[in-house]
Amino acid sequence: MSDLLERLRGRGWRLTSQRRVVAEVLDGDHVHLTADEVHARAARRLPEISRATVYNTLGELVTLGEVIEVSTDGRAKRYDPNAHRPHQHLVCSGCGTIRDVHPIGNPLADLPAEERFGFTVSEVEVTYHGLCPSCA
Repeated sequence: MSDLLERLRGRGWRLTSQRRVVAEVLDGDHVHLTADEVHARAARRLPEISRATVYNTLGELVTLGEVIEVSTDGRAKRYDPNAHRPHQHLVCSGCGTIRDVHPIGNPLADLPAEERFGFTVSEVEVTYHGLCPSCA
């Protein structure tokens, strides 16, 4: 069973066949699919699944904190199931491929107190941009 499915079961989330298929499609270390990509892959496994069901399920997973919604450069939102593993993203400026990366250090600690302007910072989001080998 996938990590995402295990977490959802642990939370007591009702796993209908449609929800299960969406969770199975999202499972993986570097999965950052658009809603349309999730629907296309889910429909191969469960042809009767509707686009609305996929969108609703993705929305529920984001609300539950089990999936992260990733938006980059005005492109379509992508969905990252690695919500419980601290990481940043590396995005190809050409094709939009997204990879999870785990830089060394603490980006929050790198922000000097005088640059926080009195804010109590609770999280940091860093996105690295560049060209993947295929686009370079």
